[in-house]
Amino acid sequence: MAVVGFTKLEALFRKAASLDIHKGHAKDITDIVEKKLHDLLLAGERNANMNGRDVIWESDVPITKGLQETIISFKKLEEELSVEDILSFLSTVPPLKYPLSADLEAKLPEITGALLVVLAKVIKEIDNESRQVSHQLIEKSSRILDLTL
Repeated sequence: MAVVGFTKLEALFRKAASLDIHKGHAKDITDIVEKKLHDLLLAGERNANMNGRDVIWESDVPITKGLQETIISFKKLEEELSVEDILSFLSTVPPLKYPLSADLEAKLPEITGALLVVLAKVIKEIDNESRQVSHQLIEKSSRILDLTL
């Protein structure tokens, strides 16, 4: 199961960056965001280990200033993501060495939502002229996120 369904993803991309996506883009977009979420949690796992803990806290996850501001932007969009869907996704990837704290689990929808908004805004920055998202734009944006997150 994906971290977000097509209808919510479509609404989020419209609100966040005035972009129109097609159903065929949904899997590519969610795959990118799911990978970035898992990457952040892996970094959090490393930080928890370095701090001598066997639980990943919210403070272990490397949330940059820009991502924190995007979390705030996501909240203003008044779109909600399901923590159950996100946890369901996490059960399908290689497991983390440590469990997530309850506080971090509660923040997963905000973090995931912010990653979706970041991806939408990167796509818009690459091609500010069009409302249409293409596979090429998604691929370029994915490479940018791999370099920056």
